[in-house]
Amino acid sequence: MAKEFVVAVAGATGAVGVEMVKTLEKRNFPVSKLKLLASARSAGKTMKFKGADVVIEEMTEASFQGVDIALFSAGGEISKAFRPAVVRAGAVMIDNSSAFRMDDDVPLVVPEVNPEDVKWNKGVIANPNCTTAIMLVAVAPLHRAKGLKRLIASTYQAASGAGAKGMDELVLQTRQILNGEAIEPKAFAHRIAFNLIPHIDSFMPNGYTKEELKMLNESRKMLHLPDLMLSCTSVRIPALRAHSEALNLEFEQPITPEEARAILSKAPGVQLADDPANKVYPMPVDATEKYDVLVGRIRQDISRNDGKGLDIFVSGDQLLKGAALNAVQIAELL
Repeated sequence: MAKEFVVAVAGATGAVGVEMVKTLEKRNFPVSKLKLLASARSAGKTMKFKGADVVIEEMTEASFQGVDIALFSAGGEISKAFRPAVVRAGAVMIDNSSAFRMDDDVPLVVPEVNPEDVKWNKGVIANPNCTTAIMLVAVAPLHRAKGLKRLIASTYQAASGAGAKGMDELVLQTRQILNGEAIEPKAFAHRIAFNLIPHIDSFMPNGYTKEELKMLNESRKMLHLPDLMLSCTSVRIPALRAHSEALNLEFEQPITPEEARAILSKAPGVQLADDPANKVYPMPVDATEKYDVLVGRIRQDISRNDGKGLDIFVSGDQLLKGAALNAVQIAELL
């Protein structure tokens, strides 16, 4: 008989927590018991799992006794606070926050990119930033073939990156503007409806935001390329869900668009959407609720004459591959 696991979802009522529960069910993860953990105000409510009601419990240090795998999406401070209790209980924490991503003793994993790093975990495995995860699913197979040297990323990130409150604000503001009503931004620094905001997370002294630097540091760690040259501009756009990215790639060896398509057509977690003549290219509306990252607009970089540059466009579901799905896939690796 196949082994089954006691799985806890911490932050079960949040946008990512809800997707984690759905993903465990959809992928038929071998759950013997599911514990749904949240704050005291959610305790006693129920969520459906495989047709049954599961009662949400208040998360305490005692919640992890007997748990095998704990999927965390409750924010970095809560992850840090509960890490000792999870590890003490003998469970493995798969954490969706940025709390441990750059710690030397914590593997940072996308299963299609660096599954081998799961082996050296000491009770905690980190999920990368959603934009990094979506990007590397497309970039890693090309890197393995041709050796990635430099990457310029421009990201077009949906309101879902700010959680349920970001999505709600986009819907509300769209309605308010169309009705000629006044708006008051809360989830974002500025109005998000019919606008875009080149500001995600806080600005650092070098002029980049934390979000942009996550792309650099996390990519270096997962690709095992400490000297990778990478620059990113992150932009919040008025799409509800699924992030998109324009990527300019420079490789050690020449690569043609045809070679790239051949590599990507066999890559796990990738779906080619690359037929511009028929208006087929990656879009957030098509990536929404899909497990795969859509990759298209594959073309030679015409700013160089050595054949070592490519431009591609990707779209991926921020709540799935960028968060919940990746966490469940790490659990599957375990």
